[in-house]
Amino acid sequence: MRRLSLWMRAHPVFGDSLIAGCVGLPDLVLVAGKTGAGYLLAWLLLAGPLVFRRKRPTLAAYLVLAGGLVQLVADRVPVRPADLALGVMLYTLVADVGRRQAMLYAASLAGGAVLWSLSMIRADAENAVVLFAGIVTLALCWALGEFVGARRAYHVEVERRLRLLELERDNQARIAVAEERARIARELHDVVAHAVSVIVVQADGAGYALRSSPDMAARALQTISETGRQALVELRRLLGVLRSSGDPDGADRAPQPDVGGLSELAGTVRAIGLPVRLSTSGDLDGLPTGISLGVYRIVQESLTNTLKHAGPGAAAEVRVTRLDDRVEVEVEDNGSGSLAGLQHRSELATLSSGNGLIGMRERASVLGGTLEAGPKIGGGWRVRAVLPLGASGEVA
Repeated sequence: MRRLSLWMRAHPVFGDSLIAGCVGLPDLVLVAGKTGAGYLLAWLLLAGPLVFRRKRPTLAAYLVLAGGLVQLVADRVPVRPADLALGVMLYTLVADVGRRQAMLYAASLAGGAVLWSLSMIRADAENAVVLFAGIVTLALCWALGEFVGARRAYHVEVERRLRLLELERDNQARIAVAEERARIARELHDVVAHAVSVIVVQADGAGYALRSSPDMAARALQTISETGRQALVELRRLLGVLRSSGDPDGADRAPQPDVGGLSELAGTVRAIGLPVRLSTSGDLDGLPTGISLGVYRIVQESLTNTLKHAGPGAAAEVRVTRLDDRVEVEVEDNGSGSLAGLQHRSELATLSSGNGLIGMRERASVLGGTLEAGPKIGGGWRVRAVLPLGASGEVA
């Protein structure tokens, strides 16, 4: 039954032909003796246009109305079954075309009813009943057209909103993919920049100490090897995220770094040759994952910039403090103490850390916080980030 309904909706002429047959055939049976030309013309004009009432509703409606006028003037048959076509077309105009055309058509029907009542010489009770029944039938056709038209408009609006929701869902998915790729790009920059800086510094140290201190050169080479392997592991993990639609079991499940890895990070930098003092306060173990990763990456990028730009003899200090509503991160160093050195370092940071400082600021902004970076008044470089927390420790 459902299949038949869908087929008839896809082929409206078939259903309209059935309606035309239901209206026209009883007319032929009940008024079989009326075989005049006026009767046949009225019958054709009343029943025939119903076949294409949904394809050309306005034309079909006025052809049916013309059939009613022919019946009234030439045929002289007061009421016949085919007159139901007038109500069908009134319903069609209300449901498919609009109230304005339907009102004009209803006014034309009212004029025809007046002509019909004037053509009846006797204003007896039977004619009054017929007129009343016709008015009630047309009113029901109008009401049915209003109901069906409102239902169709509702379905159209629902379909429009569904399309908008699908479009919004697709846009949100594309935005989420873009944000995830930007996050992965930041992670890749942090990993590669830190690893390459460590490798360059250690390689230079190994080159200087190769003849005078072979043991120190060996330790430097060992640090290079460990740093390279660690960077490769993180790179494989991040690139595996980009290919995560493949085999999930084969993906590297190494956890993201967090504040718990700051001690190891500081030890690695100390082994390279940059003295680092790390101090923490507050409950850092209970930080949300995003905040904890952000703190680690900001400290990592700051120390990487110190390695690249602070110059020989520099030292760094890292302070991470958790307060009630925020986490404060400060990384300071005493490198390039002269004014010319600080100016040169600012230019180097601007040129070489396009993804570094900008990435740190963007990371802090994503977490709802702020980040400031620049030379200190007494000499050296300072990075300060403030990352807010919600009432329950979540990102505000």
